Formats: sequence, structure tokens, C-alpha cells
Amino acid sequence: MAQYPIYNTRGEWVAMLADACLYNPRGEWVGYISKAGHVFSVMGKYVGWLTKDFRILRKKSQEQAVPACARPAHPVLKLRMPVNVPLPPLMADLPFDTLDVMDDEPERLHTLDDDPDAQDMN
Repeated sequence: MAQYPIYNTRGEWVAMLADACLYNPRGEWVGYISKAGHVFSVMGKYVGWLTKDFRILRKKSQEQAVPACARPAHPVLKLRMPVNVPLPPLMADLPFDTLDVMDDEPERLHTLDDDPDAQDMN
């Protein structure tokens, strides 16, 4: 299984991409990516898109909803993380209307246990 590190604009390693699934640095499943490059949370909510320089970006004001794609049938819920990752590529400047999700809104990619919309089971 090939693994690709995801970086934020500051060049920090913030996630790992493996088989269209995203994992946080602790190896927990936090999202997935469609074939078109759209990023979704584990709950199927649109987060942004994956860039060629391995960042997750989104528009500050999302005017139209992006249709959710089917999430992976059986994602690995815990992934073994590498000891080190390659240095980040050179990052292009972001336009004013675009933000780096992992810098500005990292809570959009959370684990199944941390779902803020989940109902209390009591």
C-alpha cells in the first residue's frame, strides 16, 4: 500500500494518504478522497480538494454543495505510520479566497469517535 504525506502551507506533515483514505499522524482514519480529488470527512461531508503539492484546500465561501461520493467499503481504521516522511514540496501562494484546511479548519477532518454531530448513545 503506497502512502503519500499531506502537508499544510507551513510545510508541516499533517496527514497521510493511503488507498484514497486519509489518516491523521496518529494513524486514525479521518477522511477519504474521490477520484475527482474532492476530500470528504469520515461522515461524508465535503472538506475541500487535494492539490498537486499535497495540500487540502477549500474556498472560503462555498457557494454550491459538492455531491458526496461513496465512502470506501472497508477502510483500514488504524494505519501504521512511517518513522519519517520526505520534505514537503515548494508550496504555491494561496489566492485570497482559498484557505488551507489543515491550517485553518483542521477540525473538519476528525475521527469517527470525535464526530461533533453524533447523537449521545445514552
